[in-house]
Amino acid sequence: MKPVTPPPIRNPLDLIVAKLHDTANGFFLQLPNILGGIVFLLVAWGVAHFAARGILRLFGRRDHGDLGSVLGSIAFGAIMIAAVLIASVIVFPSVKPATIISSLGIGSVAIGFAFKDILQNLLAGILLLINRPFRRGDQIAVKDFEGTVEHIQSRATLIKTYDGRRVIIPNSDIYTSPVTVNTAFPTRRDSYDIGIGYGDDPAAAAALFAEAIRNIDGVEQTPAPEALPWGLDASSVTLRARWWTKSKRSDMVHLKAQIVLAIWRTAREHGIDLPYPTTQILFHDQTEATDGDRTRQREGWPAGDAPPPAERAKETPG
Repeated sequence: MKPVTPPPIRNPLDLIVAKLHDTANGFFLQLPNILGGIVFLLVAWGVAHFAARGILRLFGRRDHGDLGSVLGSIAFGAIMIAAVLIASVIVFPSVKPATIISSLGIGSVAIGFAFKDILQNLLAGILLLINRPFRRGDQIAVKDFEGTVEHIQSRATLIKTYDGRRVIIPNSDIYTSPVTVNTAFPTRRDSYDIGIGYGDDPAAAAALFAEAIRNIDGVEQTPAPEALPWGLDASSVTLRARWWTKSKRSDMVHLKAQIVLAIWRTAREHGIDLPYPTTQILFHDQTEATDGDRTRQREGWPAGDAPPPAERAKETPG
């Protein structure tokens, strides 16, 4: 039996050079495929960009600019994902499209869990843009925030508060929460409570206040402004003034300032009392014979015909 001769030991440097040589040869063999894949991606990018702009223009003509922006972004992303898959097949011909799709199908569950919040906000944003409960420029109140809608994006809605801050609210929160659209209609009602003294005539004061409000520019005449007796409080009779005005926040704030000033001037001109809150405290030792007797006791109780309590009646001499 002939002895087996071991292969000659090669220099490690020669092995490295040989490996680099094989890699370079493989690269040059794949270079046409790589260039073809790059060219295809560039063409696909142009097509995706053109499709996104076309969708934006189409929906923009129908006054759905925000919806067109979101759908255009989705179309751009879908075209580019498909282009990357096709380019990978061009660069690596041995890779089958079915293999890539099956791999994506297996990983889609994990991707879905990882991007659950993003997909939920995206779907909520699309539904908001389709149903359009509010649009850009509307003034809304959602949860603890109130302001003007700046933009409805695929993930969140941007609101500019009245004091000049920006609030970013996820679309899923807006879609599942009560939202007040303050500018849904051209006009809305505002109110203000006025406390007058018990010595004044509530009906006469209400008529004077309603007339003062009616003469202010910016107050809607239909429905007409009104002032109604609203409550008998501890130290005043409450009148509630109500009027209709433009829905914008700035219009309401400035008009309300004028109305408050007009009410104060009217009360001053006609001698209507605008009392401060007062408290009356009565002190007695509860030992008098009249304590609890509504017919004779006058410490804060009106006299009446009610008989005295039985225990007091026994103590009172006949």
